[in-house]
Amino acid sequence: MKVIKLPRSKVHLGAPLAWSVRDEHGTLLLSKGFVVQTEAQLDQLLQRGAFVDVEEVIASAQSEQAPDVKTVVLPPNLFGLWAKTAEGLRILMTRPEEKPDFAAQLDAFVVNILALLDSNVDIALYRAVRQDNHQHFYYGYTHAIHTAVLCVLLSRHLRWATARMLSLVKAALTMNLTILELQGKMAAQETPVKDQQRAEIQAHPVKTVALLNKLGIEDDDWLRAVAQHHEQSDGTGYPSRCTAIDEMAIALRVCDVFMAKISPRALRAALSPQEAIKQLYREDKGGPLSTAVVKVFGIYPPGDFVKLASGELGIVVERTANARAPIVASITDTTGHPVARTVRHDTGQAEFAITGTASDQAMLKRLPPERLYGFSMAPVPH
Repeated sequence: MKVIKLPRSKVHLGAPLAWSVRDEHGTLLLSKGFVVQTEAQLDQLLQRGAFVDVEEVIASAQSEQAPDVKTVVLPPNLFGLWAKTAEGLRILMTRPEEKPDFAAQLDAFVVNILALLDSNVDIALYRAVRQDNHQHFYYGYTHAIHTAVLCVLLSRHLRWATARMLSLVKAALTMNLTILELQGKMAAQETPVKDQQRAEIQAHPVKTVALLNKLGIEDDDWLRAVAQHHEQSDGTGYPSRCTAIDEMAIALRVCDVFMAKISPRALRAALSPQEAIKQLYREDKGGPLSTAVVKVFGIYPPGDFVKLASGELGIVVERTANARAPIVASITDTTGHPVARTVRHDTGQAEFAITGTASDQAMLKRLPPERLYGFSMAPVPH
C-alpha cells in the first residue's frame, strides 16, 4: 500500500471523508464516510499524522467520472460503525447539563451499542483487545464503551433481567462522566499521576452522582453502581471506604478494572488478556464474576495474536464454546511469512492448536481488521 499525506483542504467539516484515513504505516484511523465535526478534531488528526491510500484516491476519482451503474450494496463495515461511537459519546457527554433530553439521548446511544454488539460480539471484543495507541485523546470514551460491552455480556451470562442490565450499562457509560477529558490526558502523559489529578480521581464518584442527579437520573441501581464502583469489600476503596458494596457496583468495578488493564497508555503497555485474567482471578479469588468474565471473554479473545501448532501465526477472530480453542485467522504460512489470503482454523483441532501468544506485533501494524472479517472499506451509513 502506498500512502500520501492527507491535504487539509480535502477535509470538509461536517461532510463525510472521501477516503479512509490511515497513519504512515497504513493502520486505519478513520473509515471512509466518517464526519469530522470541528477544527480541533481536524487539527488533532493532522498532527497525529494522517495519510490516504493512493489507489483509493484514484478509484474514488474514477468512480466520480464513471456513468451511473447498478452496484451491489455491501453489508456495512462494523469496524467503521464502532469507530464512530467514541465521538458520539464525546458529543453526548460534553456539557450534559445543557441537554434537557440527556437521558433520552443516552437511551438511544445504548440501543445503538446493543445493535452493534448483537451484529457481531467478536468484533466488539476484537476492538477492546487491539486498541489503537494513537487514540489517547478518546481514552475515557472508548474505555467507557469497552466496559459497557463487557457489562452487557456479563449481565447476560449471569441471566440478569434486561432492566438491570441496562442500568449497569448506563452506569458503565457514565461512571467517569466528570473526568472523561482527564482520563484522555492521563493516558497520553508520560509522567506518573499528579497530586491534583489523583484528587480529581478520588472525588469523581461523588461528583458524577451529583451531576447525574441534576440531569434527572433517578435509577437507584445506576446511581449506586456509579457511587460504589471504586469501593472494596475490605474497606480500602474510595471515596467512602465502605465494605457493604452492591453486587452491581462490584460487577461494574470488575469490568472497569479488567478493561483498564488491557488498555495501552503512554506510560505503560497493555497487559495481555491472559495476565489480566490471572490478576482478576487472584483479586476475585476465583469468584463468580471473574469466572463469568473468562466465559464471555475467552482465554484467547478476539484480537489476540497467537502461534499455532502448524507453525502459522494468526489473529483470534471468533470465540467458541471452548474458551481455550477459538477460531483463528492465519496471517502467515507455516514458515512465518505473511500471506495475502486469510485462512481460518479451528484451534480445537490438534494440528492447529494454540501453542502460545506471539510477541512480535510489527506485522499487525498494516493489517486492517476488515480483512479478517470480510468487510469492505465502503463508507458507513449515517
